[in-house]
This record gives sequence, C-alpha cells and structure tokens, in this order.
Amino acid sequence: MAGGEEESVGPLDGYSKICYNSWMYGAKYAPFMGNGFAFSHKPYYRIKKVIGMRKLETSKRIILLALSGVCLGLETLVFIYYWKTNFSLSITASTGVPYYWRADALQIAFYVVMLFFFSHMYGGMRIGYLKNAEVIFSQTFASLAANVLLYVQLSIMAKEFFVPTCFIYMLVLQLAIILVWNNIAYWIYKTVFPPRRMLLVHGDRPIESIVSKFQSRKDKYNLVQYVHVSEGLETVCRTIVQGYEQGLFNAVVIWDIPTQERNILMKYCYARSIRVYMMPKITDVIIRGTEELHLFDTPILLTREYSLTVEQRFVKRLIDLVFALLLFVITSPVMLLTAIVIKCYDGGPVLYKQVRCTQNQRQFHILKFRSMRVDAEKDGVARLARKNDDRITPVGRFIRKVRIDELPQLINIIRGDMSFIGPRPERPEIITQYMEMMPEFAFRMKVKAGLAGYAQVYGKYNTTPYDKLKLDLTYIENYSTWLDLQLMLLTLKVLFWPDSTEGVESEQITAMRESMKNEEK
Repeated sequence: MAGGEEESVGPLDGYSKICYNSWMYGAKYAPFMGNGFAFSHKPYYRIKKVIGMRKLETSKRIILLALSGVCLGLETLVFIYYWKTNFSLSITASTGVPYYWRADALQIAFYVVMLFFFSHMYGGMRIGYLKNAEVIFSQTFASLAANVLLYVQLSIMAKEFFVPTCFIYMLVLQLAIILVWNNIAYWIYKTVFPPRRMLLVHGDRPIESIVSKFQSRKDKYNLVQYVHVSEGLETVCRTIVQGYEQGLFNAVVIWDIPTQERNILMKYCYARSIRVYMMPKITDVIIRGTEELHLFDTPILLTREYSLTVEQRFVKRLIDLVFALLLFVITSPVMLLTAIVIKCYDGGPVLYKQVRCTQNQRQFHILKFRSMRVDAEKDGVARLARKNDDRITPVGRFIRKVRIDELPQLINIIRGDMSFIGPRPERPEIITQYMEMMPEFAFRMKVKAGLAGYAQVYGKYNTTPYDKLKLDLTYIENYSTWLDLQLMLLTLKVLFWPDSTEGVESEQITAMRESMKNEEK
C-alpha cells in the first residue's frame, strides 16, 4: 500500500491486513486466503458486469431525457400555435411592426430556454427521481413561471397589457399535456426500470427511520438485505460481493457506521464499481465545501476560518435590502388583510414576537403573524407545532399553509437581524436542548438566520436537528450568490408543496427524536 493509505486501515492485526488487501486487490493475495475468497478473483466477470451496468445507466439517462423532452416539446408546440394565431398578431397590431420568420424563431427559442430553465430548476424533468405527483406539480409550476414571464415580456413589447384570456387557455392546454404525458412517462419508467435492489450496511443506531424513508419510495428503492457492521468486515465484504455477483442486489447503502469501517467499505465497493449510497457525517459536509489548493504536488484542501467573504456579505446584504423592500410594498395589501382577519377572529394581538437566535447566537425578536391561540404556551414550555396541533386557529392553519405568517419577517430582514436565505432561526431553549445532544448544532449559526433556507427547500418542518444541521452546513460551506437566487426561486415552489409543512409527532416537544441520542456524528 502507498504510505498515506496505511492510515485509513488503522490498527488492524496482520491477518486483518491480509484480508483487507485481498478484499481490495483480489488475486494478488489469493495464496494467503484459501478457498474462502474465491469470489474475489473473477476480474473478467466483474469487468463485463460493470460495462453492462454502465450501458444500462447510459440508456436510462437517454430515455429519461427523451421522456422529459417530449413533454417540453409538446408544450412548445402549444406556445407556437398561440404565438402564430394570437400573440404575434396582437403585437403587430399594437406596434405596426410585422413579425418575420427570424423574429418568430427568436421568440420561440427564447420561450424554449425559459421553459427549460424553470423545468430544470423546479424538477419538472426529474422523472423517476421525484415522486410522480411532485414531477407533475414541478412541471406545472415551471410552465406557470415561464408563461408569467412571457406575459410580462409581450406586454412590454406591445406597450400595453395583454388580455390574459389566451394565456389562460394556453396554460390549461399545457397542464393537460403535463398531466397525461407525465403519467405515461412514469408508467414507462416503472416498466423499464424496476426499483433498485439494495443491501443496507448499518451500525448500532436503530434503522427504522432510514428504512421508512426508503420504503416511502418503493417505486425507486427496495431494501432486500441487511447486515450489521459488527459481523466483521470480512463477512460484510463477502456479503456485498457475493450478493452483487449473484444479482441479489445492485447497490449498497452505508448507514451510520464508524468512519474507519466506512472508508474501507467505500474503497472496496469503489474498486469493484459497485454503486454506494452513503449518509454523510458532519465532517463530510464540511469537507465538501473546502477549497482545493494546488501549491505543491500534494493536493491540499482548505477550510477557511470565516464562512462568507467581504464581497459575498456586501452582495448578500444588498440583495436582502432590495428584495425585502420590494416584497414589503407588493405584499402590504395581503399583510393588511391578514391583520384584520386575525384581529376579528379572536380579538388577540395580530403579531407574535418571539426570541430567536441568529449569527453567533445573537438573540433578536422575530416577527410573525399570530397563528395560534393567545395561551398556546401558557405552561412556559417551548415546543414546535405538532401534527393536527389544536393550538393552531383556523385562520392560523391557512396562513401557515401558504406561509403568509412569515411575511412580517421582512421587517427583520430590513433591520439586519435576518437574511432572505440562511438557516432558520431557532429559539434559545430549543437550541440548548439540541446542543446537549449535539454540540455541533451551533455550526449553523456561523451565518445570519434566514427567512428561507436550504433545509426548508430540501427538508421538512419536522426534519431532525442532525439532518437539518447537515443541510444548513451544505448551504454555508457551498455559499454563492447564485445559490441564494436559486433557493429563492425554489422557495416559491415549496410554499405550495404540502410535505414541507408537516409537523412533528404529537408526543414530541421539538424535532429531536429519541433515536437522535444515539446519532453517530
């Protein structure tokens, strides 16, 4: 082994090192191992299998792109019809400038780019990756966004507002295409690509949580076998390669095992081109955000002592002020109506102030429209909203569903307490509870708290603190202005997707679950 690689093996005895080398490099160590490791010495079979898997994955990608392309193509044809029969004629009538084929081609190309951009952004092209209902919703949202932008563009070109009737007809026809075609595409995907069969390699932490998550996507994943890492690396590696070569499973899930064993298994699977799904630890997320330096002939990864540069902080603050002021003006009628409805419902206060923590754990008062009874926390215990929480008023249930209750936080952004995008601020009492079990939870307060964030886009309200931390660290360590703008656009979709507002279980006070106590960090 190369000098640096020896460290990853750790304090193994001589026999274990021989086992490890045999698992990693095959026939070279066969004389030491006997018949028990005959399965490791089939290089031709493995190469042939790897080539077959690569061809399958290539075909799968092409088919998925084709299925998405058909939907975009059909929607574009609808646009072309309305462009030729209505939109271009209306612009010509308003401006007196006729449209020739080059201008038609440019406008059609512009619409295709818009539709592709929003479809890619919101996940409308992710057939097979997202649930079918979410793909349909995402593509619908993408088409709506593209058509709204088209309406604004054409209104500017015509120097007057278009009558929206034809846009509505066009959108309805496109929605019918999306609904019908995506169901056909989903059926084709399920028929051609059955769920991936997987082996779960796990440690001492209970596996019910991760198993239930995979079972929620039975259309995509199928856990067919389980093995505990305590059975020994020799047994685990033999189980992996025998099951893979016999076709029992075609992927491995590594879930919450010690880093040393995980690294060995990762190299073992990588050497044999076996697909691996790995749940990252906190250090893995931090490493993903490092900067690669090429100062010497040895790769160096740099983790900076600060999260955002001066330029990034300036641009971020500028975006916060511009967007917050703009949205405050646009949504002021909605906020006024909401305040009146809340006041008329029970006569209580309209706004709800609560102490939260932002950057460097600095405390501030967050503003929200009150969605619960006035005496919701009369016992003085801080707790998150639960599923079917009876403390939430009927008005509150609606404004929480559409996130209107968060609008007063625009004032917090203007004040500088919060940013548009960042980790959601938590209450000091809840942070204390989390940090008792997981001191690393403080890492998410390296930047300002946000109105929306990475964990809100890719997680849920009841996402565990450990997973929420990993999601927020992904944002912090990979920050860019483009990422902020991307998350702003994705937040618009999340506002209308019900899974993101799911509460914690009725017996929970916070999002901390009992299994969190055994979390491997």
